[in-house]
Amino acid sequence: MANENTAAQRAYRAPCPGCGAPVEFRSAQSTHAVCGYCQSTVVRDGDVLSRIGKMGELFDDHSPLQLFTSGTYNKRHFTLIGRLQYKTAEGTWAEWNALFDDGQSGWLAEDNGAYVFTQPDTVQRNMPPADRYVLGKQVGVNGKPFSVASNVSAMLISAQGELPKLPPLGQAFDVVELRSASGEVLSIDYTATPPVVSQGKAVLLDDLAFKGLKDESVKDETGRQFNCPHCGAPVAVALATSKSITCGSCNSLIDLSQGIGGELKSAIQDEPINPLIPLGTLGQLQGTQWQVVGFQHRMGVAPGDDEHFGWSEYLLYNQKRGFSFLVDSEEGWSLVRPTTGAPTMTSSSATSASYMGTNYTLKYSYQAETNYVCGEFYWPVTRGQKTANKDFANGRRLLSMEKSDSELVWSSGDQLASDVVAKAFGLEDKKELLTRSDASPFSPARSVGIGTIIVVLVILLILLSLISRCSRCDPRVENCSSSSSRSSGGSFGGFSGGGGHK
Repeated sequence: MANENTAAQRAYRAPCPGCGAPVEFRSAQSTHAVCGYCQSTVVRDGDVLSRIGKMGELFDDHSPLQLFTSGTYNKRHFTLIGRLQYKTAEGTWAEWNALFDDGQSGWLAEDNGAYVFTQPDTVQRNMPPADRYVLGKQVGVNGKPFSVASNVSAMLISAQGELPKLPPLGQAFDVVELRSASGEVLSIDYTATPPVVSQGKAVLLDDLAFKGLKDESVKDETGRQFNCPHCGAPVAVALATSKSITCGSCNSLIDLSQGIGGELKSAIQDEPINPLIPLGTLGQLQGTQWQVVGFQHRMGVAPGDDEHFGWSEYLLYNQKRGFSFLVDSEEGWSLVRPTTGAPTMTSSSATSASYMGTNYTLKYSYQAETNYVCGEFYWPVTRGQKTANKDFANGRRLLSMEKSDSELVWSSGDQLASDVVAKAFGLEDKKELLTRSDASPFSPARSVGIGTIIVVLVILLILLSLISRCSRCDPRVENCSSSSSRSSGGSFGGFSGGGGHK
């Protein structure tokens, strides 16, 4: 009860200068608010409110969060009192202003269903300009090692509620995100001088014990349908955050990154690949119900090799858990998702990596390219999209690194048995089609003896057989490989869904 009385004493309410509706300030740290009736941007100076412009309309991101939802973080109660929506070339994300009962503030970043809770952090030295941070490089902050996970240009596109900061609407600024091996996230926001630094970690909605969440994420069909720019057939968008989608009639890949009202670009995809698990299928994996919303087939080639191998990735969605990837390769199935922390390479030759106390051994290093997609994706996926990949393993635990021009993303997960996948998605009648080698857990050899030599000779004979078979197979239909097989925990595709500030 004392907390409620304290909060009530802090509150300040005054008429909106634009429309006269009441505008309330709950936090003494808040300097700005957006009127919920006329979207006027209001600045507070003492007890005087002034209108400085009008905020852009919120885009519907189907978030389960809403204003005045309350929760608990580190045993401290908070209430969400404001929201900022940002945009980069790769996508959008939101930051919720969380007011604690003691008057302090934090930020809950929401990025495609993944969440990071951060609070202001004090650094012991001046932060360098954003262009000094090189993707993938190690840096030290306050005596702790971090890896540069992203360096992007962002802009504010809309806001809601009460806010202690408000960057200029539509004006680009730099955001650098650093991540540590222990899962910490350090965000450097260059909207001010010196830049604003905040530090936090990944969280799950269930961990925050929220009260007042939206009952369900119901899509609004209004404005979410359009005609395919290639064949004219109707196309419906299920996820508001989708940046790419394929036409169900002609299989054209359509770019949604500029919005449905913008100029739509399409790319023709010949000879479509039918996913074994149909789009829209619901399945229960690792205690979570997922829906298949996207599918892509990818090809890989190792440096100095001219032989390619193929694999498939299913994009899975859950409203509270965000996105995961179900990977189908020659070595079996695996379920992986982007990590919040940045694993550490434990050798100069990058033959091993360590993450959250577990050591992983490098299995494969290769270049990956997307050659077919269907469904919806939260990043602007295109055919021919290329990344540099490394796959690591420890038993059935998997760790992968994928590097594009703008981001370096790690993902982790576990191998799955074929029958588990078949049962999860109700495809027992297709069990034979889903069956893979389900290879035994990977472990490096410690010594070479006569037994090992015999095994190597047997493997060579098997490889010769595979080469003969794959010279006749079609990698657009099968996950065939005319070189060595790849990790089932391979690259997950696309950009980070790790809940960062991007």
